[in-house]
Amino acid sequence: MPVEKLVIIGSGPAGLTAAIYAARANLEPLVFEGFSAGGIPGGQLMTTTEVENYPGFPDGIMGPKMMMAFREQAARFGTRFIREDVTQLDFSKRPFTLISDEHNVAAKAVVIATGARANWLGLPNEKRLAESGGGVSACAVCDGALPVFRNQPLAVIGGGDTAVEEGSYLTKFASKVYLIHRRDELRASKIMQERFFRLVEQGKMEPVWNSVVSDVLGQNKIEALRLRDTKTNSERDLPVKGLFVAIGHTPNTELVRGIIDCDDKGYICVPKPPSTYTNIEGVFAAGDVSDHTYRQAVTAAGSGCMAALDAERWLAAQGEH
Repeated sequence: MPVEKLVIIGSGPAGLTAAIYAARANLEPLVFEGFSAGGIPGGQLMTTTEVENYPGFPDGIMGPKMMMAFREQAARFGTRFIREDVTQLDFSKRPFTLISDEHNVAAKAVVIATGARANWLGLPNEKRLAESGGGVSACAVCDGALPVFRNQPLAVIGGGDTAVEEGSYLTKFASKVYLIHRRDELRASKIMQERFFRLVEQGKMEPVWNSVVSDVLGQNKIEALRLRDTKTNSERDLPVKGLFVAIGHTPNTELVRGIIDCDDKGYICVPKPPSTYTNIEGVFAAGDVSDHTYRQAVTAAGSGCMAALDAERWLAAQGEH
């Protein structure tokens, strides 16, 4: 079995940027594009409509189109692709072994860029409107500034720091932001709660306590949320033009848990930031799989660059490149 210099697991902004840099450094990378995280290769941007905040696209670009450009650029420099999930790993000995449904691959170095997935409510209309660009999103920083949301009533679901932070960001654009929480008090930190109640006093945000979303209403665009009171079970409709779900993310680390060190939320630990080294020599982590703070395409791409450079230097130190 031939031994690959570098194998990259994942084909979002981090994985494909790592592939571009590695290919240009003559590492001849092999990318497992994957299917499990969302069902299609390309990462979360494959289910995003217009991307306005990635540098170099002054008029914006559709998420799938941008990821296709990433892939074509990586292929141009010789990156090879396997459109399968890695299902088994053996990092206990070198070369490392990676197994998919139809391939058994040995590798001197590995970059893990499997990303993370947003946690959703699980409502059919929520998914439909999120995938069609109908006003449902899991990232206010990504989508909140879009023209469709400006001067409109918007809703954020959640009660932690992320929900308050996203709601605070949306007040720059919205006519009002409703924060919908299933309890009658926030889980957010004290400083974030203080920020929230300042915005409430200013009329920019409004809490909707003891409420859960039972349906998202609207055919092509969101028109309202059907809310159920958690104490009385009564329902009412709240007219909004945008819904931002802020109930956390889950890193796609099921494959490596118990093999690579992860934190209590499942994100891969990088012991010596800003490097991308993991606790296993020759294994690197890039993108949202190790980033629970920023979770942006541009930061994922940046860490993919870092992982490729780290892998190149590590291989050179081993006399492998």
